[in-house]
Amino acid sequence: MMNYCMDKKINSEELEKKLAEYQGQRDEYLAGWQRSRADFLNYKKEEVQRIGEILKYANEALILKVLPILDSFEKAEKAIPEDKKDEYSKGFLQIKSQLEDILKSQGVGEIEALGKKFDPNFHEAVESASAPDGATADKSGIIIEEVQKGYSLNGKVIRPTKVKINK
Repeated sequence: MMNYCMDKKINSEELEKKLAEYQGQRDEYLAGWQRSRADFLNYKKEEVQRIGEILKYANEALILKVLPILDSFEKAEKAIPEDKKDEYSKGFLQIKSQLEDILKSQGVGEIEALGKKFDPNFHEAVESASAPDGATADKSGIIIEEVQKGYSLNGKVIRPTKVKINK
């Protein structure tokens, strides 16, 4: 090695300069690689979160198609007189309960409305009327009747509650 240095007439100062230059390039390349790797790992995390969000709401269209069936069950249940709730209607109510359980397991929840203040984020006003009992007559904007139930899917409103509000 000494022969090589002497033949080329490279002194130790030049070697140290070259070594420092190469070490600087190495550090620069290493830092660039580390940034690229960190960017890639962040991208992977963001993609996993994005896909998770997509999957969280993937059933929304199907659930919106099932909700009218649940509405029909609600109407039918209200139409059954109390004295006529026999074995047939119990089976009917059990089917309704099973449907509600399936929807709950998928993250569907009812939006509470009756007696609450109207909120356009969760409710859709279909009528404005005076409270029938007079108890809430002094409270304008309070929901006095639920016309159609509203539902949320994992916290996101998929169908607002249709309500009548107090004038």
